[in-house]
Amino acid sequence: METNSGKAFDYNLFRRLVAHTRPYRTTFYGVALAAILLSIFAVLTASFAGRIVNEAIKVNDSERLLYLVLLMFGVLLGQVICQLFFNYYANWLGQSVIKDVRVSLFKKMMGFRMQYFDNSSIGVLVTRAVADMQRIGEIFSQGFFVIISDLLKMVAAGSYMLYLNWKLALIVFALLPIILYATRLFQKAMKVAFIEVRAQVSNLNSFVQERITGMKIVQLFTRERIEKENFRKINEKHQNAWLKTVWYNSIFFPIAEIVSAIAIGLVVYFGVLQDLNSINQDNIGTIISFLFLIEMLFRPLRQIADKFNTLQMGMVAANRVFSILDTESQIEDAGTLVKEDVKGAISFADVRFGYVEDEEVLHGISFGVKAGETVAIVGATGAGKSTIVNLLNRFYEINSGTISVDGVDIKDYTLASLRSHIAVVLQDVFLFADTIANNISLEDKGIDIADIEAAAKEIGVHEFISSLPGSYAYNVKERGTMLSSGQRQLIAFLRAYVSNPSILVLDEATSSIDTYSEQLIQSATEKITEGRTSIIIAHRLATIKKADMILVMDAGKIVETGTHQKLLKENGYYNALYEAQFLVEDVA
Repeated sequence: METNSGKAFDYNLFRRLVAHTRPYRTTFYGVALAAILLSIFAVLTASFAGRIVNEAIKVNDSERLLYLVLLMFGVLLGQVICQLFFNYYANWLGQSVIKDVRVSLFKKMMGFRMQYFDNSSIGVLVTRAVADMQRIGEIFSQGFFVIISDLLKMVAAGSYMLYLNWKLALIVFALLPIILYATRLFQKAMKVAFIEVRAQVSNLNSFVQERITGMKIVQLFTRERIEKENFRKINEKHQNAWLKTVWYNSIFFPIAEIVSAIAIGLVVYFGVLQDLNSINQDNIGTIISFLFLIEMLFRPLRQIADKFNTLQMGMVAANRVFSILDTESQIEDAGTLVKEDVKGAISFADVRFGYVEDEEVLHGISFGVKAGETVAIVGATGAGKSTIVNLLNRFYEINSGTISVDGVDIKDYTLASLRSHIAVVLQDVFLFADTIANNISLEDKGIDIADIEAAAKEIGVHEFISSLPGSYAYNVKERGTMLSSGQRQLIAFLRAYVSNPSILVLDEATSSIDTYSEQLIQSATEKITEGRTSIIIAHRLATIKKADMILVMDAGKIVETGTHQKLLKENGYYNALYEAQFLVEDVA
């Protein structure tokens, strides 16, 4: 959970970030060296400016002038080269770090149990993986190293001031507490403001993502005006959060400019006054150097405040990202068993489970499925049918009891091994914005286009796919919007079939398809289920009739078990369910 410590800079969090630069330590030290050289070159520039006045211009020595100008040109050239190296590799380092952290974050999220996603906003997670990552990269490209470089310039400028003229240096230093105090207040205020900004960005992303995804519902129920007003309010909060940061900037930077101008005025005044009192013409060059040095001293302070904003926004983003990386919501993958050949025998023994603590959904479920059998599960909505499928795939952990495949507790299998033998076709089909071929194979190197076409011909969908522009190379776009719901179901069915699973699960997979697609599915079902264990959460009567066993569920319990004919004769719950839901289909 994200917290605000109130500190302007969280050292432990930053140290954790820096640990990600270890693979790039050579670049890290190279950028640090460039920062040191930049401070040295900056002081040399101020020094040569003063020497040109004192040693060449005042004595009208053209040769000395040419020599010093050439030296100053060399210093400026070195400064440009160092600045180029500094800018490029600081950004390169930042992008390399966020690449690694983003991969770690995505890998972490892919291992989360389904319950985590049930309770999380997709828009917020997208913000963490994209926008927040950019902020983390800016810590290195525009924050930390720039701050270090500026601090080194300040130290170098202050030291050289003392060397040139300690009296004038003390005058400048006397103004530093003012700007340092203002900077400190600015940093604290901006830390709070940026936390609010990131929170509002997440809310905005989440709102927009949900409304765009559910645009059909918005338009069907004519909620455009209401959603527009809701968006206006969220957008206004986002605007106000950003305006708060703009307000703090508007106050701080003029103060910094005024203090800098006062310092320049005092140096010129007292420098000339010293010159007049001591009749020392060398003070002119010193004043020129001081003008450069004051800019070196105060401009970094202004930039540090600005870059500290970047650093703080990156730290807030890092805190959010690391809070996900620290989340322990994985299904325990402690199993070691990897089986190439799974027969598909399934056993549920007194399984209890609830999505929410102390609220059971399944109350001691027990049943067995022999390898190769087809079992149908029927029941009213909320009876717990889909939950059985979720538990079999270990998307959730059971509260108690045992689930076994081929007599082995599913916890003893590795997750990858267990799930590789189970294929699921859901009622709500999800397709990626990719080709049909890639949506079927999911880019499994062991499944080529020949395998896909052969499987499509076997279950009778090759003709439908071939009729599409590009055939198997047809891009279905995001969530498969270029296909009808029935066509998406056929693709999902083929995806399950081509993976050659030992256990096939159809979770009301034919409930939303047209008559033509249903005929294809029904004819394919017999072929697909042949020789493999099949669990069918039933919706269509034809599938139920042919099942080897039917489990009738009600309120998280199995209330009846048997074949279609046997259960009809018992005149119990299944018979009533049949008459209410299936009789019309049967007659038709």
